[in-house]
Amino acid sequence: MKTICITDPKEIEGIIRKCPYCTVGLTDLNGNPYVIPMNFAYDASKGEHGTIFLHSGPEGSKLDMVQQHPAVCISFCEGHELVYMHQQVACSYSMKSRSVMCRGRVRFIDDMEEKRRVLDLFMEHYTQNKCGYSDPAVRNVKIWEIPVEEICCKSFGLRPSEVQ
Repeated sequence: MKTICITDPKEIEGIIRKCPYCTVGLTDLNGNPYVIPMNFAYDASKGEHGTIFLHSGPEGSKLDMVQQHPAVCISFCEGHELVYMHQQVACSYSMKSRSVMCRGRVRFIDDMEEKRRVLDLFMEHYTQNKCGYSDPAVRNVKIWEIPVEEICCKSFGLRPSEVQ
């Protein structure tokens, strides 16, 4: 099975947009890895590699961690199809999928109108419904903005005939 790098920005964006959540790698207060699934929004037009937005409550352990260590790694994965070259040969099995890994540094958005704009991006990712936001709800949500500094995208589990 082959792995190939994907560099086309539109294809990378398509993979990200297919994902219902991302996994976020943080560094905890003791310097240990900490990985959590989170909902996200993505703005491909903002920055060289786009910008990822996350949200959380206004306080808690995740915020303590990211305030001390703002560098994060975010991954997306879609596909997940079991494939094989030879049905009776265990090492010929693979999981056919595509993944995107992004690195960046978290900063927080405090402006109420910008928070509303980003919340609209979240809702567009998850539903077609138009939503409103009360001022107390917007004040209470912590919006994480991660301009993507590095991005890597790969397609795994391809048969030789599928590689161009």
